[in-house]
Amino acid sequence: MPGIRGDSPAKHGSVTEASMIPASNFTRQRLLDLRYSLLRLHKILLDTERVSYDETHAPIASSAEFLQLVLGDDWFAYLRPLSQLVVRIDETLDEGELLTEEDAGAFLDQAHGLLRSPEMGKGLGPRYSEALQRNPDVVLAHAEVVKILRNGPPA
Repeated sequence: MPGIRGDSPAKHGSVTEASMIPASNFTRQRLLDLRYSLLRLHKILLDTERVSYDETHAPIASSAEFLQLVLGDDWFAYLRPLSQLVVRIDETLDEGELLTEEDAGAFLDQAHGLLRSPEMGKGLGPRYSEALQRNPDVVLAHAEVVKILRNGPPA
């Protein structure tokens, strides 16, 4: 799995000629679309988890307190792999390094892995499954990501 700072997925295996094929414009756009859709899903999940946290515990008093909870409280822990994936995509796209088809494929696979079988405790796990049951906006955002993973960029 790639590191947080600057490691693209292809850097962790042996470098072959096939792993150095530059990503096509279609693949780059697909990765950008995935990034956007993952960010949208992440925002909706943060909003729904904040409401649930407020109802279960006590209202969150400020944005600073919310940020601290998101970064360190177990309530929000299941969202961190999603956050980290978006950061790795951003870093790969922003660093001006060669984005390969293999890199992009690895990011797509990681996103697929996070969203698969939440009811079985895989991917983002049962908390994600609960959010899907609670909030139709989560379902719509999830469907948007899945569409990109299956078909490429939205029309």
